[in-house]
Amino acid sequence: MAIVIEPVYADGIAQLSYLVGDDSAGVGAVIDPRPDCDIYLELAKEKGLRIIAIYETHIHADFMSGSLALRKRLGGDVPVRVSIESGPDYSFDYEPTRDGDESLFGELRLVARHTPGHTPEHLSYLAHHGDEDDPFAVFSGDTLFVESVGRPDLLGDDETNALAKELFESIHGFFAQLPDGTMLYPGHGAGSSCGPDIGDRMYSTIGYEKVHNVYFSLTDEEDFIDKVLGEAPEEPRHYRPMKKLNASAADSRMELGFPKAFSPEQVESLVSDGSFTVLDCRSPIAFSAEHIPRSLNIAAQGEMSVWSGWLLEFDQPLVLVLERDTDLESTLALLWRTAHANVIGYLSGGIMNWIMEGKPVSCVKVYDPGALHEALDEVQVLDVRSESEHQAGFIPSSKHIFVPDLEAEAKDSLDPQKPVVTYCASGFRASIAASILKRMGFENVGTLPGSWMAWKSASLPIARPEKEMQPA
Repeated sequence: MAIVIEPVYADGIAQLSYLVGDDSAGVGAVIDPRPDCDIYLELAKEKGLRIIAIYETHIHADFMSGSLALRKRLGGDVPVRVSIESGPDYSFDYEPTRDGDESLFGELRLVARHTPGHTPEHLSYLAHHGDEDDPFAVFSGDTLFVESVGRPDLLGDDETNALAKELFESIHGFFAQLPDGTMLYPGHGAGSSCGPDIGDRMYSTIGYEKVHNVYFSLTDEEDFIDKVLGEAPEEPRHYRPMKKLNASAADSRMELGFPKAFSPEQVESLVSDGSFTVLDCRSPIAFSAEHIPRSLNIAAQGEMSVWSGWLLEFDQPLVLVLERDTDLESTLALLWRTAHANVIGYLSGGIMNWIMEGKPVSCVKVYDPGALHEALDEVQVLDVRSESEHQAGFIPSSKHIFVPDLEAEAKDSLDPQKPVVTYCASGFRASIAASILKRMGFENVGTLPGSWMAWKSASLPIARPEKEMQPA
């Protein structure tokens, strides 16, 4: 019998939550649950644990917290423990937690420690074995990541500098003082925008971070702040609204409704109404071949959560087009992670049912790297990657608009009468961009499947930004 620590990874948002407990006592807790929470119930059953508490390290910005959904699934009586350090405002029932509070789960003792910087109220949780003084692990939430730290700039300019100073103190005044052997279990892995250049391992040790995490070596406060603010990735648009949602008691946080199966005629009527968005959840290749006109393509894989957060409003009514009707449940979970619970229905039988009913379809032209290279003088090539990706190299003569900015900038940057070919890193965002352009009225739109990876594999020319001339 042993202490249990079971990480749960949510791909796309690169989020880590944890089931912890003591299987000899048969009790445990969940730290930072995601909203599609049945996985914790299944893990608890497998490990012989009864979940008796739910913990939030902080008010999350990047995903919808599953604390209320999990509490409801557990019968409604399990406490949700949240930080009241620095005076956050919650509108749901909670158990207040502050620095130094302890809870026992058999031989597992969790101790809350205030570690502000990413947010003012942030708590990390030290894990002790029984009465032992030294912790064997720390659940660091979004304050400390593998080879990185949490960004302090998500609450606006007025609070950024103060949070950055608190982050410096949390790293050097708290985490750096922990024993080297302390296991580090962070709230995110590589790919999250909650911190700069997060390492690609799911866990670490404090000793490893002291040697390999550059923020531990930055002992001058100004140097630390300059680096963390200078390297923060672009902030996704849903982050600040998500924080407000996660402090609320919104019904959408507790339960995901089950959408209706619509016939082609019903979907066509909804499309003509104009108040619904048809979200095509199929692969970019399938979308390119044929799709419902004016539909938005975000493929149902991990990245769907992030990009639906970037591009869709929380309450936007959605009608789904799926690869298979059996994909509905998993697709709903991906959307729910970034608070898109307003799925009205889905096209029963998928796109083939639409086609067999004689409904109109649109398509996106597909280029291979060689064909695109030959057509560079005839088409507008559009790079929709982030600025940092673009700076590392791009297709010659291409224009650059980050995909979330496309709707605002495309008409001023692109000629609607000339073919446009989109590309990204692998093709996922390129298809999103192509669908946005089609929705905007661009008729001749194409994509490069495999995108930048395919272009480089074909050993075709690569352009790079011109270096600024240095004064003599």
